[in-house]
Amino acid sequence: MTEASEDPLYSILRSKREVTRLQILVEIAEHQPAIRQQEIAGKLGVTPQAVSEYIRELVDDGMVAAHGRGRYDVTRSGIEWVLNHAEALESYARHIRRDVIQQVSTWTAIAAHDLREGDEVGVYMKDGWLYASRGSRSATGIVVMDARKGDDVGVTRLSGIIDHTEGVIHVCKVPRVQRGGSRKVKKDQILLVTQQAAMVAAVGLEAYVALEQAGRIPDMFFGSREGVIEAAFHGIDCAIFIVDEEFTDFLKRLEGVGIAYIIHDLVAS
Repeated sequence: MTEASEDPLYSILRSKREVTRLQILVEIAEHQPAIRQQEIAGKLGVTPQAVSEYIRELVDDGMVAAHGRGRYDVTRSGIEWVLNHAEALESYARHIRRDVIQQVSTWTAIAAHDLREGDEVGVYMKDGWLYASRGSRSATGIVVMDARKGDDVGVTRLSGIIDHTEGVIHVCKVPRVQRGGSRKVKKDQILLVTQQAAMVAAVGLEAYVALEQAGRIPDMFFGSREGVIEAAFHGIDCAIFIVDEEFTDFLKRLEGVGIAYIIHDLVAS
């Protein structure tokens, strides 16, 4: 077992000095090679003289290389030190979120059966809703109040992993009105796509009109970009009809959050 004094998490949390060294190394790495010590001092709430002294120590320790007045970069040794401490802090934060806060947080679920305070329940996701039920599940918790079937109920001391699969988003491009708008969309294909989705959204009036003309009023219009992402996170397959100038940015958003998507070409030639 690692001695406390050798544990990067222990060393970074026990000393403001170590925290400041870490912050200064990060600032240097972010802005190297031209470093303004006064700006670093302002960010960290210390004096420029203190920053200068810290940098001198980091140079002496081989974690920063100096290249003339005001020019520095972080060495390989410094990068390894930062990564080591950053990983320890990340692990600690993950422990707080998953193991500590989760134990004291109260989650809201729908009671799948009549439940009594103190019952141990299985927690699962179905059709985008969180349920608490009698019986074993991959995630369990303790009911904090009596509840009848269908009531909202508080569940605490959640442990395990909630078993659910994220949904897929079907993304359909619709031309702006200058390029034909709803007139350039294959109406017969719209319903084929929407039949694969439990929730349908539109971005842009052209997309809304195309859906309306195909006989499918969208479930979401305002705030629909984030709405379908939230729904997919909860396991609901969605279809979003989106004007072409918003199309690429939305795909980047999906890539950023890691949601699976399928692109459908509905534009008539």
